[in-house]
Amino acid sequence: MERSKSEMKLKDNRRSCYMLDALAAGGHHPGVFPRSLRKSSSCSTIYIDDSTVSQPHLKNTIKCISLAIYYHISNRKNRGHERLMEIFEERLHPIFRDPIPPEQMTRDPDHRNIYRFVRNLFSSAQLTAECAIITLVYIERLLNYAEMDLCPSNWRRVVLGSIMLASKVWDDQAVWNVDYCQILRDTNVDDMNELERRFLECLDFNIEVPSSVYAKYYFDLRTLALANDLQLPIQPLYKERAQRLEALSRVFEDKVQASSLPKRARSAEYLIFEHPAVLS
Repeated sequence: MERSKSEMKLKDNRRSCYMLDALAAGGHHPGVFPRSLRKSSSCSTIYIDDSTVSQPHLKNTIKCISLAIYYHISNRKNRGHERLMEIFEERLHPIFRDPIPPEQMTRDPDHRNIYRFVRNLFSSAQLTAECAIITLVYIERLLNYAEMDLCPSNWRRVVLGSIMLASKVWDDQAVWNVDYCQILRDTNVDDMNELERRFLECLDFNIEVPSSVYAKYYFDLRTLALANDLQLPIQPLYKERAQRLEALSRVFEDKVQASSLPKRARSAEYLIFEHPAVLS
């Protein structure tokens, strides 16, 4: 019961943190992409994007989670008195060799800086858009369970730890921690292992993401994109695209129907033995 109340509180905090704030701001926050013209469907032409809940668009998903991280940082409630954890502090565990200016540890990063950092990790490690959604789930779960704040001094290590964990949980061929040391060449394996271990401990090893939670995050991110006028790659729905979407829908429906069918048990008289029994 306590965990369910905690998750409900997390949903309310997340909505108040960036969803409603983005709607009120109308996409004019500092560091957020400016407004642009939007195509609209008409009687003769229908515009749709290829992003679906089962196959999200990678670039736009990364933009959306970067924007969500940006709002978590800029709208933190304990500004000036942040709740921090030592393992996530970049001042104590830097991931870049060059010294970080003190003002950068106190000034909120803009959305583009966050996007470039996340995009670099995803492109170098060849991660999927689904992994990006799981990354945001783990970040918000960490903030809730550990009761900490996302701020300029810790957001990179929080994002890095979440990506490492999400790639291992979601992708069949996970990226090893040593591979991230090749991407971030100023880091070392021992630090990456400790970061992952402490991240798991803060989550109480709760890394399960139900399909309902995944779907809610996907549609919330789409709402966030529309609220901030992030253009989704829409194109006219011509005949070939319609047939391709219909084929994908049929394949997915067949999988759902096959998984929902009850499995019938065989009776003894229908058992088939591959090898004849040897009677002594």
